[in-house]
Amino acid sequence: MLIHLPYGKKELSFEIPENCSAEIIKPVLFEGIIDGTREIKQALDSPINSKRLFEISEYVKKAIIIVNDITRPTPTSLMLPPVISELRSGGVEDITVVFGLGIHRKQTEYEKKNILGDLYGKVKSIEHDVNDCVYLGKTARGTPVEIFKPVAEADIVICTGTIELHYYAGYSGGAKSILPAVSSKRSIYANHALMLEEGSCAGRAHSPVREDIEEAGRILGIDFILNVVLNEKKEIIHAVAGDYKDAHRNGAAFLDKISKIKVEYADIIVVSAGGWPRDIDIFQSYKAIEHAKNAVRKGGSIILVAECKEGYGNRIFEEWLNYSRDEVIEKFRSGFVMGAHKAALIAALSKKIDLYLVSSLADDTVRKAYFIPASPDGVLEMVLGKYGKNARVIVMPYGGSTLATGE
Repeated sequence: MLIHLPYGKKELSFEIPENCSAEIIKPVLFEGIIDGTREIKQALDSPINSKRLFEISEYVKKAIIIVNDITRPTPTSLMLPPVISELRSGGVEDITVVFGLGIHRKQTEYEKKNILGDLYGKVKSIEHDVNDCVYLGKTARGTPVEIFKPVAEADIVICTGTIELHYYAGYSGGAKSILPAVSSKRSIYANHALMLEEGSCAGRAHSPVREDIEEAGRILGIDFILNVVLNEKKEIIHAVAGDYKDAHRNGAAFLDKISKIKVEYADIIVVSAGGWPRDIDIFQSYKAIEHAKNAVRKGGSIILVAECKEGYGNRIFEEWLNYSRDEVIEKFRSGFVMGAHKAALIAALSKKIDLYLVSSLADDTVRKAYFIPASPDGVLEMVLGKYGKNARVIVMPYGGSTLATGE
């Protein structure tokens, strides 16, 4: 069997021997034309466990709409106009769009314009500032809830975003527009430290990280959300609106139908991050491994196919790779450091299964990141030698948007 996997802006080919049991899994593709604007309208017209937004916003003076920054594929320019229209219908005049940066860098005006589209310059917009947050309380897990002051002081808060698989919060979207998007560094780091807890993984709605996030959302008081699910072409294929938990769960359930696939446990999983930009560096590409790891047998192997032309992708991540696997795990457990978390996750997983990387990087660079360097020509033959001719192989061409679960 000859398989073709996305690699940067091209493909790599691998040949799987005939005597191997190989299964290729991909997300469900939607055929035909999907009207994203109509999906949004239907969601706003029929919100889940909530009144219509214009009804909620009656007698409200100041509204905040939180949107994703440039690092996310959310079609904000399509989502904002109907949300603003509903608020206007409810009588709201003071509307501010807040770019939820979390701890990301500030954006350029060009990037803001790309996000807002025709609304750029016509609607008031500000960026989140991690240094201008107010304390609202503490979650049951001890995370301080410190929220961007303009958000905390608003009469009504609407969260927008995209629901995707998230490797430790279960899913993106929902209350993630609050924590981490408009929270302080102290809040973000405390929440992210929960990623090492059991159950903090992709496709799990009750991830400890997400439960903590949603408690922060309750403490703040999220009034309404509008979230969308996208296909590989970044087109809207589903939209949900209403209660910040119930609507989010509806969207997550839809995402599960197209991305979560149950398979028999495999000896070997060959997974591509999905090509550029998902495989731009090791830091980003690793997410695909998180989507594959729960379908590989104990002592099995994962072969990650990712170009990684920009190397490690994160300065702190790279610095922590100077430690041994045991050292980096122990050091991280003693204190959460953003960026170092990927080093700890890779180190911990590499102690349980063999991690191979087919990339454009030098072998020493790959080994430093706790991977075994490999080439497309010989990696399958090499790994198959460990398990024999009856080895079971799973191939995931789009690991960034497919979640394999073993049974």
